[in-house]
Amino acid sequence: MVTALPRLGCRALQVAIAALIALGLLLWWLLSMGGAPSPGGRVTLATGVPTGVYARYGELLKQDLSSEMPGVDLRLTRSEGSIDNLRQLTSGRAEFTIATADAVAAYQMQGEPGADRLRACARLYDDYLQLVVPKGSTVRSAKELRGLRVGVGTDGSGVQLITRRLLEAAGLDFDRDVEPVRAGIDRMPGLLEHGRLDAFFWSGGLPTGALQQLAKRFPVRLVQLGDLVEPLHRQGERTRYYRAAVMPADAYPRVQDGQAVKTIAVANLLVTTDGEDAALTEGITRALIRSRDGIGRAVHAAQRVDLRTAVFTDPLALHEGARRYYVSEKP
Repeated sequence: MVTALPRLGCRALQVAIAALIALGLLLWWLLSMGGAPSPGGRVTLATGVPTGVYARYGELLKQDLSSEMPGVDLRLTRSEGSIDNLRQLTSGRAEFTIATADAVAAYQMQGEPGADRLRACARLYDDYLQLVVPKGSTVRSAKELRGLRVGVGTDGSGVQLITRRLLEAAGLDFDRDVEPVRAGIDRMPGLLEHGRLDAFFWSGGLPTGALQQLAKRFPVRLVQLGDLVEPLHRQGERTRYYRAAVMPADAYPRVQDGQAVKTIAVANLLVTTDGEDAALTEGITRALIRSRDGIGRAVHAAQRVDLRTAVFTDPLALHEGARRYYVSEKP
């Protein structure tokens, strides 16, 4: 004799369906909160010249990312600096890069290809403008560089962008009043040491290793730039990213003789494009913030990276993935 299975009533059937729907929603929520596969694959970060802070920062971030996001193979590429970095990014040769805020703004104002697609992950540390001369030089202000051989950075660098503006603020014409030597931090120290430069400009985090090494071999001095802050700001909207700053006395102990130096600073940003994967961008932003202390032991400027200030990425909006990270970290 076969016993008939009991039939479910309408009420019981409704309850069963509701339970299945709830279970499906729960599974979807769990996946979206961390059950989904972690981002992986090859990712390229454009950095800078080998002896600059961008390059060292990238090397250290790569090390930290290997534990934070083991599925991501971060590749580092060299560049001439901020402008070149943005070109690599928008042309698809890199997925992430570092650039100064003034260089990003200039890229936007000039309507460069892909400028409208740029997005930020974080505000990093500040670059400090450094005017370096031999210790015995009589130069005490950028206004006294007339007729001298001056290292101005390479054509694709943020250094040259701001050097042009600083010389204008000093009342000098870039092409006529100085002899501009288009070289980067990988070459300028050697040129100064061997008498082929009278001075050079550098924009970088403190301290910059190439300048530390130069000071061990050759006596140099930093020239104050504080007298250019007001005339620089009178140039208008394009210079609003610069602020008055002071290089602390211990930034370069061999160079400063215990004296702080008035200068100008500009923020660095970690930049990507609006088409980059949100989960990848969120993960890299998280790794960047978490790596602050570790990177900061080798690159002192990185100690300035802070969760509270990282979201101030003017002139760029935050990428959606970066925004998700900051929202998740709110107390």
